[in-house]
This record gives sequence, C-alpha cells and structure tokens, in this order.
Amino acid sequence: MRHFGHLPAHLRSELFHREPVAFDAGTPQRLLSTCLGATLYSPATRPHLAADIVKQAGRGVVSMVLCLEDSIDDADVAAAEDNLVRQFAALPPGRSGDRLPLLFVRVRTPGQITDLIRRLGRGAELLAGFVLPKFTEDRGVPFLEAVTGAEALAGRRLFAMPVLESPELLHLESRAETLAGISRAVTKYRDRVLALRLGVTDFCSAYGLRRTPEMTAYDVQLVAGVIGDVVNVLGRADGTGFTVTGPVWEYFRLQERMFKPQLRSSPFHSGRAEALRAELIEHDMDGLLREIELDRANGLLGKTCIHPSHVAPVHALSVVSHEEYSDATDILRPERGGGGVLRSVYTNKMNEVKPHRAWAERTLLRAEAFGVAREGVGFVELLAAGVR
Repeated sequence: MRHFGHLPAHLRSELFHREPVAFDAGTPQRLLSTCLGATLYSPATRPHLAADIVKQAGRGVVSMVLCLEDSIDDADVAAAEDNLVRQFAALPPGRSGDRLPLLFVRVRTPGQITDLIRRLGRGAELLAGFVLPKFTEDRGVPFLEAVTGAEALAGRRLFAMPVLESPELLHLESRAETLAGISRAVTKYRDRVLALRLGVTDFCSAYGLRRTPEMTAYDVQLVAGVIGDVVNVLGRADGTGFTVTGPVWEYFRLQERMFKPQLRSSPFHSGRAEALRAELIEHDMDGLLREIELDRANGLLGKTCIHPSHVAPVHALSVVSHEEYSDATDILRPERGGGGVLRSVYTNKMNEVKPHRAWAERTLLRAEAFGVAREGVGFVELLAAGVR
C-alpha cells in the first residue's frame, strides 16, 4: 500500500515533488504509525465486509478498524465474530497492508484476541493488530498481554492501538494518575503499541455533550484540555512519545462521493481552488477541515473516520507542502548542526535550527508517508485527485 497509490502514475507525477513511500505491516514501526492516515471504522456485522474492504482500498483507504465493540449491539457480538471469520476467509490472501489496507479488529475483551487468531487461521495473515477499548493501566495490561499471546500463535508481529476514552482520564481529579498509569503500560509494551487513539465521543458522553458541525473538538474546552494533557505526557518528541491520532468527526452527507462531479472537472485550472473550497464549506466540511488542521497543530497525526467521505480530506491535508519540505530539509542540513537562525527558502519566516529541529524531523517522516506536493499544488488539487 501507499498513500495516493490508487491514482494513475501520471497524475501522481503531476501532484508530487516526492511521492509517498510503499508500506505494509512489516514496515518499521515509527514510519508505519505515521502512515495510518485516516483510519476508517466499520462494524464487523456488515454482511459484505470483504467486498467493502476491497472497494475502500481502491479509493485510497490504507487502514481500517473492524469493530466488535461500541458500534454493534451487545446481542450481536457472537454473530459479528462469526461474520468476521467468514469475511476474512473471503478476502484475497496476502500480508496486511500489501494489497489491502492495514486491518485491525476492535475487541471488547482480552479473550477475544487469542480466540479470533485461532478462528481466523490463515486469514490472520491479513490482520495488522487489535484496537483496545477504554484503555487504562489496570484494564489495558491484560489486553496487551493477550496481544503478546496472539503474536506467539500467529508467528509474527501484531500491533495494539489503545483507545484513550475512559472517564478516569477525563475527570480532573484522576487524570494525572491515569495518564501516569497509561504511560507505564504502553512504555512497557512499546514495541507492540503502534499508536494511541483518542475516544472524544466517550469524553463528551460523560458530560452529556455533543459538538455541532460548526465546532471542532478544540472548541469543547473539557475535550481540548484532555487532548493537551495526553499529548503532553504521551506525545513528546524526545523519543519517549507515541503517535497520537485525531478524534472522530461525526458528521457526513448521505452521498458518499458528494464532491466527485464538481472535482472531476479540471481541478488544476486557475480559479477553481476558491470555488472548490467554498463548495467544501457549503457541504458542512468546514468543521472537519479546521479540525484536521488543529489536530496537527496540537501534535496529533492521522484521524479516526466513520465515513469514507472523510478519508480524502485527511490525506490531502497530511501531504507535506513544498514550502514545509524546503524548510525542514534546510534546517536539517549537516552544516546546520551548530544551530543558528536562517531565513526560510520562501523568504517569509524565520527558521531557528535548534528549536525547529524536532518539527523538521517529524515533517520529513510525514513526507515519507504522505509525500511532498509540487510547488504550487495545494490541498484542493490533492483532494480533487483523491476523490476520483
């Protein structure tokens, strides 16, 4: 798999100064966590799940979570597990992330992890790992131990993605202790933890809140405070941190490919950019676009998605601009090792070598995963191409 790999080679050449790299479940962990991008969730009860996975791969989805937890009724768990086993058997064989997206299963209990590995048989080769709900130190360690056991059964690496969504993390009086416990647990199993996911819907639920389409998660102060504290403790750039992914956006239009007719028409022609951006805003996507930008500004990378129409905007806004790439490579030149202040290549900002080094390193890692846009190619052109 690779980001924008569903596009024709000639179009990728028009869009990218440096194309995204290929990856699969065997890719080094740090790069793989960056490559997750928009992770599309789907209930494991879907009767045509295998066909859905193949279809979404053809539309640029590179990671999916098949959910056995909150997205399905408690009474449907056994049927969902049976369906999951059948659907994996119907998928083309291979390694997770090869021709199909990286596939994860969101479980309810630790026991489901080893049980599913046994039941999937050879289909387990298509599984990249498991998503662990309502993660705290006490509840999470048994899940992580189960993933370790599942690795032994499968004979290969499996990843865990804990979801940080518990009331203990939200409540101020228990937050510091809960974060410290989560940190201990995920640090102990660092080689197995691919990314940490934020369960903002559960945070809002604890106070009976729900943000409107005009509001981002950062407009809800209770939620914004938790995000800041999670990144503060678990997302540091000093080598101790983890990839923390952005929260879900709940709103979508009924037509999945709502922009396709308009975006197919000459996205590179002058004057189309503002018209297309206005079209996005008109279709209630302004909040999503702002939240994606705020995610990255606040140290998050990638995003949980519950609708296919959210995937292309997340990926388009994750591509490194030519200007960002120029700044990052300039900052990281070997002769800059002693520090100093530079005028940017675009002559519009100050680049201070030592303070901006961590940003530059993260930017070049994102460039590997999502590519670098050609000079003059922006979000609208990338989005137009992504929803072909």
